Amino acid sequence: MTTPLEKFNAAMRDLPLVAILRGLAPDEAADVGDAIVEPGFRLLEVPLNSPQPLDSIALMRKRFPQALVGAGTVLDAQQVREVHAAGGELIVSPNFNAAVIAEAVKLGMVCLPGVMTPTEAFGALAAGATGLKLFPAELASPAVVKALLAVLPTGTPVMPVGGITPLNMGEWRAAGAAGFGIGSALYKPGKQAAAVRDDAKKFIAAWTGLTHA
Repeated sequence: MTTPLEKFNAAMRDLPLVAILRGLAPDEAADVGDAIVEPGFRLLEVPLNSPQPLDSIALMRKRFPQALVGAGTVLDAQQVREVHAAGGELIVSPNFNAAVIAEAVKLGMVCLPGVMTPTEAFGALAAGATGLKLFPAELASPAVVKALLAVLPTGTPVMPVGGITPLNMGEWRAAGAAGFGIGSALYKPGKQAAAVRDDAKKFIAAWTGLTHA
């Protein structure tokens, strides 16, 4: 059986883009999930401030066993346990909370906490974070990624989230970003699955172009 960490590592090698499906409802989870997974996405995040997020996570976990499915906007250890009970294997937070990371590690889940400063980054890694979500990226710059990577342990995945588009991925990637979280540029409530699929392909093409340039 493939572990969550093995799924994460494979995705980081092949297509390190997290689909942030904020506002997704369970009745559209299958169609939107198909639109993202079939082209190649393997990292799926349903923020907990979406309608019935645990239902969507459970559905997508069963439908896409090859993908790493989990929750975003996870703010406390109890929520980590609820996501795990629903079958989720990924915990993403907007902030660094040592208790959230510790619970995720205990349950064998991949954990990507949000950080902005070196203090938060080192604290998150010490607590057991799998990688780091630089959030909100609009508050930072590619130069911040480069500076962080100069002092963080070699190989630490830093993934900017916030305002990422196919057009601006290149400068972040050049600075050392290992991947990205993609939110409203990929999916927002009311967007049809066909349009989501089109945008998923644009992000995949942009990433592929960067890695084969």
